[in-house]
Amino acid sequence: MQTELTGPDLKQGISLNDLADGAMLGGHADGEAVLLVRRGSEIYAIGGTCTHYGGPLAEGLVVGNTVHCPWHHACFDLRTGEAVRAPALSAVPVWNVERRGGKVYVTGKGEAPRPRPLPPPPTSIGIVGFGAAGAAACEMLRKSGYTGAITAIGAEETLPVDRPNLSKDYLAGNAPEEWIPLRTAEFYSEQNIEVITGRRALQLDAATKTLTLDNGQRRSFDAILLATGGDPIRLTPPGAERVHVLRTLRDSRAIIAEAEKGRKALVLGASFIGLEVAASLRARECDVTVVAPEEVPLAKPMGAELGAFIRKLHESHGVRFRLGTTASKFESDRVILANGEAIVADFIVAGVGVRPNTMLAQLARLRVENGVVVDEHLQTSAPGIYAAGDIALYPDPYSGRKLRVEHWAVAEAQGQTAARNMVGIPTPHVAPPFFWSAHYDVTINMVGNSMGFTRAEVHGSFDERRALVAYSLGDDVIAAATIGMDREALLIEAAMEQGDKAEVKRLIAGV
Repeated sequence: MQTELTGPDLKQGISLNDLADGAMLGGHADGEAVLLVRRGSEIYAIGGTCTHYGGPLAEGLVVGNTVHCPWHHACFDLRTGEAVRAPALSAVPVWNVERRGGKVYVTGKGEAPRPRPLPPPPTSIGIVGFGAAGAAACEMLRKSGYTGAITAIGAEETLPVDRPNLSKDYLAGNAPEEWIPLRTAEFYSEQNIEVITGRRALQLDAATKTLTLDNGQRRSFDAILLATGGDPIRLTPPGAERVHVLRTLRDSRAIIAEAEKGRKALVLGASFIGLEVAASLRARECDVTVVAPEEVPLAKPMGAELGAFIRKLHESHGVRFRLGTTASKFESDRVILANGEAIVADFIVAGVGVRPNTMLAQLARLRVENGVVVDEHLQTSAPGIYAAGDIALYPDPYSGRKLRVEHWAVAEAQGQTAARNMVGIPTPHVAPPFFWSAHYDVTINMVGNSMGFTRAEVHGSFDERRALVAYSLGDDVIAAATIGMDREALLIEAAMEQGDKAEVKRLIAGV
């Protein structure tokens, strides 16, 4: 979190000549961080601290009338302070600006403009799945001025939580549990959002937009968002019932309880989740062994060079790897690998991926192809029914490919896009995929989608913690992973969103 105030006291004013067109300046007023931005003849002042994890917006990037956070690429409207793109959900404050005698002064907090009136929207909206996409959609509906009925139906017993933290700081013991809920029950009540937790929708009649829940209740809506997410892949070898997966707050609590009583952990899978779990358990001083079938961790999504660096990083923190093999049997105190080796383990965590939960869409006879097929506005093959998050197979305008992405920030951004479209604000989904993965003191940011890349080129130095890997498919750069290069990642993301492939290559060549 950004806590120390830096830069000038903007209530004392700065020279207008010190703020060039397109420039931004971080300062403070009344004890709070403030970002000052000049766009032509307009000067904007908004809160300078990202409402997601507290990133310094002054180190980010201005794109049009928005500013993008350097840490996790949340986006805020300079005019209103609204969080217009996840993972931030809350707005930053707007500050009043005055010009006097060639100087610019921040005089105090102002009021953000109210949402414009909407065209006639649906009377009621149902959201099936109350995770990243569903929660973000709920909030965006209200931020967009929608006043109709909203019902969110979630299979989990808890309200939406900050899922990325479950494998990162919370599991490592660095984040208290009160940080984990995205919102309180009071928030949803104040927003007049009906919340139904611990219930699954078993049937969907697409023609009448009627849902049947697992308790027999039937609910009909004018529009529906499917955001059912993914289910963890569970292993089937003998004894696999003692294997933990990590998807919910309850799962993370259970792993923490195991870590507190048992010190030898075995992690199955060298995925992002598996390796983040390994790092978090090392922070709790557990003995950790990672078992995975691939020869190099993360080589498929991130390339052999970056994968080898991540393995070396984990080994430097005491993690042991058993690669090129899998678990064949789970006994009470050990795991037998396919190569015959036995590894003593007090507890086991599997991070071997998820499967998109498309059953409801399939039963409703929606078009499903490795995900629920949606158009650029995230509408499914049935009018008035939308899909977002892990289940959505959507057309990516930058790469020209159909993508289904299992990342938190992508799910939130798609939930926001779907919400706007559901209430009559035509909004194509153009945001490039983005995610971050934390391993000890190293954070990897990925912009774009590297799936199917044919070439990975490394720029910079992993050892110096400043590197970029460009992933190409044919002649096009389709994704870039960065370490210690936050601004470069923002610039590449902006170029991708504008569809400027030549600019993406130019930015990478200049690293």
